[in-house]
Amino acid sequence: MLPLNAFGIERVKECCRSMPSASSGQETPVGPQLVSALVQRDRHSWNQAPSAALNGQRPRGRARQRAYLVAVVPDGGEEQLAELRELLRTAGVAGVGELIQRRDHPHPNTYLGPGKLDELKAEIARADANLVACDDELSPRQERNLESALGIPVIDRTAIILDIFASHAHSAEGKLQVELAQLEYNLARMRGLWSHLERLGAGRIDGGIGTRGPGETQIETDRRLARDRISALKRKLVHVSSNRSVMRAERERSQLPSVALAGYTNAGKSTLLNALTGANVGVRDRLFHTLDPTTRLLRAGGRDYLLTDTVGFIRKLPHQLVEAFGATLQETRLADLILHVVDASVDEEILVAMTRAVEDVLLEIGADDVPQVLVLAKADRIDDERRAELQHRHPDAVLVSAVTGEGVETLIQRIEDEFARTLQDVELLIPFQEGARLAELHAIAGDLEREETPDGVRVLARLPAPVAARYQDFALSRPFA
Repeated sequence: MLPLNAFGIERVKECCRSMPSASSGQETPVGPQLVSALVQRDRHSWNQAPSAALNGQRPRGRARQRAYLVAVVPDGGEEQLAELRELLRTAGVAGVGELIQRRDHPHPNTYLGPGKLDELKAEIARADANLVACDDELSPRQERNLESALGIPVIDRTAIILDIFASHAHSAEGKLQVELAQLEYNLARMRGLWSHLERLGAGRIDGGIGTRGPGETQIETDRRLARDRISALKRKLVHVSSNRSVMRAERERSQLPSVALAGYTNAGKSTLLNALTGANVGVRDRLFHTLDPTTRLLRAGGRDYLLTDTVGFIRKLPHQLVEAFGATLQETRLADLILHVVDASVDEEILVAMTRAVEDVLLEIGADDVPQVLVLAKADRIDDERRAELQHRHPDAVLVSAVTGEGVETLIQRIEDEFARTLQDVELLIPFQEGARLAELHAIAGDLEREETPDGVRVLARLPAPVAARYQDFALSRPFA
């Protein structure tokens, strides 16, 4: 069930009841509970909007949250409400109908045009919907006008994604990142929570002197508190980012090649991580199941690799999340190789759209210049005709099935080949007293040739250029043959 931006309407009500009245002269308390209340919109009481036709009673078996899906699509554009329906399913909301308007741009005031808005009212009554979900991020004005015209809560695509992230965040870092994204999203939408305190001055409606009552002062205080909380969260995330940098530095000190799994949400990245490394990372068939990066060791060709599973991307990914999850997405940006995982079981047009959406995010975070390998996952779900089509359209891609194991060895070999292009042939003479350096060399180089000599151990190996530079003092003059 949609978790109300991770806070809950009951906490908001409790916080409102516990606040002293404006006339009491007491100072309004400041704390996490109040800040939580500030970012809530009491108009989104999802569970308190029963249909009049039901007289507040829900029939047995009827979904509690019933959303009518709405989208504005340009002429010739593709209808992609299936993804919005899947987002709602992940959030625990049932879709009861769809409405699409063909126009170049959404209406600046009401998202839909006047005619479609009237049509939507009739469809909502017919379908007994108690929520409207839009496939775009709405401006505060559009959201406010839509709710006023329809008489039921309206939620946009960004809010749905934020709610899903909130319900799936388990680590302290993930919760901080989600809270920051929610606060930044809700800051411009804070209204109505203190409407009982508005315009208590002189009772005038002309906006003149005397109309500035405690309500306006209160909303300004609320926004200041929200901004203070945003600043505090950013400071905490800087600290978290520094801790992650320390852990990353430890990994970099080992000089192990790093590979990042990136791709559309629910494309099969975590399942592929388990198949490649033998790990037992949690896997579920739902969007954004993985939020925190998970790193495991991949052993291939006598060499160790660090394989990291990262948060999935999606079309129209909210910019608040990209900014808030900067430390997490940095794992992708700093990788030596990116495995771009795509669900091969979807139609080709959807596959291309998903690939483009991931590439856009990689460009946004500065990871577009990292070498990539396209991995077509879920091969066990496609037929021979689709296989032939994929081979023709994506000749350089690797087709795999993490379930059956098909193509896994081919993918591992492809990873080895990609890194082999960057390896440098070296010939070293390691003194006997440098046993630790020799052991490190074995871990980094994997298979190597060694020969005991009176002066030390002669080693022939292939190393990444940065690692080879570290062993320059032990290099022999004659080249590796």
